[in-house]
Amino acid sequence: MKTRLTDLAIFGGPPAFAEPLHVGRPALGDRRALLARLEAVLDRGWLTNDGPCVRELEQRLAARLGVRHCVAICNGTTALQIAARACDLAGEVIVPAFTFIATAHALTWLGLTPVFADVDPRTGTLDPAAVEALITPYTTGIVGVHLWGRACDVERLAALARRHRLALLFDAAHAFGCSHRGRAIGGFGDAEVFSFHATKLFHTLEGGAITTNDDALAARARLLRNFGFAGYDRVVSLGINGKLHEVAAAVGLALLERFDDLVAVNRRNYHRYRAALADVPGLTLLAYDEQERSTYPYIVVRVDAAAAGVGRDTLLQILHAEGVLARRYFFPGCHRMAPYAARPPRRPLPVTERLAAEVLVLPTGPAIDPAAIDTIAALLRLAVAHGPQLARRLGAAATAAAVR
Repeated sequence: MKTRLTDLAIFGGPPAFAEPLHVGRPALGDRRALLARLEAVLDRGWLTNDGPCVRELEQRLAARLGVRHCVAICNGTTALQIAARACDLAGEVIVPAFTFIATAHALTWLGLTPVFADVDPRTGTLDPAAVEALITPYTTGIVGVHLWGRACDVERLAALARRHRLALLFDAAHAFGCSHRGRAIGGFGDAEVFSFHATKLFHTLEGGAITTNDDALAARARLLRNFGFAGYDRVVSLGINGKLHEVAAAVGLALLERFDDLVAVNRRNYHRYRAALADVPGLTLLAYDEQERSTYPYIVVRVDAAAAGVGRDTLLQILHAEGVLARRYFFPGCHRMAPYAARPPRRPLPVTERLAAEVLVLPTGPAIDPAAIDTIAALLRLAVAHGPQLARRLGAAATAAAVR
């Protein structure tokens, strides 16, 4: 373990990790089971167009999530676009500014206007009061984002949507396998949208899904993902190619067999981080509700620069130099990214601004072992213990570099 500032890689010491540690490194199911499924796909010669692996995956996911319908899609962004079309969204749609940019981009690509609302300071999810203040005659929908495996204020958002006759969708990209008030995330609102990107704990390499209990919405989503075809050569609506292929579905099916084991690893990692960082001043680890089902998908630390004596971005520099590829989520906020930065948000977004400046996400998943977690925690502890001195040294180094 490093004990002095001069040991840090940013000051010339050897990196703590020779091979970089990523926030989310893809996991796979049992290799033999996966290869057997892939052999079957190749033997059938049915590679896409609603094949047997896709249908099996949809059925198993619908059962796991307790919903009537699961519509597999080629990726989460396209899934959100198809869900928005299926709900006939138009004009303005209210979304959190503190989310991955794809939430906003998916809507903008359809010609919709994302209107950015602030988030709850405790959960980081969409603040219903902020949403209500932004509703206009042009508003047709709300997209809540379940953040880091923790649900939005589903009940208040649903009541708000009913009162104003708005569609309600949830971006559940962070929340597969998690629950809200004992009920699996997947059946809330008009529909929920999942991402099965390779960095997620459950993935299909690339992929996504729409889940819903609305029969008509599911039927429309199936039309929209297949060019509007209703039968062999009969097109009844506008549509695109949003289909998931058989190889991706086979990866997902193999991974489902191992999913609970992966969750157990994430749970172990979370509790290890929690113990290792418990008494570090200015660092607060996002807590998961042990009464809910969770996949513990992200290790999220909020950095209070005043209390820690060092800012989030400085800690990020230090970790990156050590081979720990921690990340800032969702810096700097959607409202400050192109093309949205060209127009100011309708209301101030103070919580979003604060979170974007404080959040640091650390590596987890099956590629991270307890020893690596202890090393990462020790690096953070060392930086905080020497915060002012660290800031001076980095400032002097930056000044010297500028002069050169």
